[in-house]
Amino acid sequence: MPLKITVVDAFTDKPFSGNPAAVCVLPEERDKTWMQQVAREMNLAETAFLLIRPDHVAIRWFTPAAEVDLCGHATIGSVHALWENGVLPRGQPIRFRSKSGELSASKDGDWIALDFPALPSKKADLPPGLDDALGARPRAVSKYKFDYLIELESEAAVRDLKPDLGVIERLPVRGVVVTAVATTPGFDFVSRFFAPAVGVPEDAVTGSAHCALAPYWAGKLGKTEFLAYQASPRGGVVKLAVKGDRVALCGKAVTVLKAELVA
Repeated sequence: MPLKITVVDAFTDKPFSGNPAAVCVLPEERDKTWMQQVAREMNLAETAFLLIRPDHVAIRWFTPAAEVDLCGHATIGSVHALWENGVLPRGQPIRFRSKSGELSASKDGDWIALDFPALPSKKADLPPGLDDALGARPRAVSKYKFDYLIELESEAAVRDLKPDLGVIERLPVRGVVVTAVATTPGFDFVSRFFAPAVGVPEDAVTGSAHCALAPYWAGKLGKTEFLAYQASPRGGVVKLAVKGDRVALCGKAVTVLKAELVA
């Protein structure tokens, strides 16, 4: 039988902005090779595959090149699709089981709120050649479970960045997050994310990176709640709250495409 695929723009309430994710609800388990082929065919930053169980939803995330352990925007997209398509009652809290453990989602007004693990970072040495590859001198360098986290001197420096993706691709990490205090009114900090090693040259809006950015800026700014902007060409808004070793990761979402997968 054909499988329904829903494409959702996450961390936005306007079509063709935010970060698009494909969402596929499976009737039964499928093998990893097939899921990777579907993700490559969709050619989006992330494709999420869901299995509905009696007490949880199993979720896996794939870029066009690899399976990843955690993805915020495709989880926001999954929640939106499950509610909008009537797979689960609209607004019903959802428990996910994933490679990053148990995650939960709930409705927070117009926002979808995810309970994700915080990803603390530690001060690190700058990898050789990375400052040249970025074309900007880092103010601070940290590293967390998945990526390097680079603080730059200004929002303008983050927005103007034109990195050498070949150098970033060779680093022994998933990718590189760059960030700075925001000067745009209403926002606390801005960021961009580059992950060519997993087939994502620049991600539009990266939920998992914000699980590191939130505790990082909590330590810098002395607060626990933030409104953040990811300054990619598409752009997206993320609302955050640090809660101990967890992060409330909130975003809006809009459906842009519904289709059937027949292969």
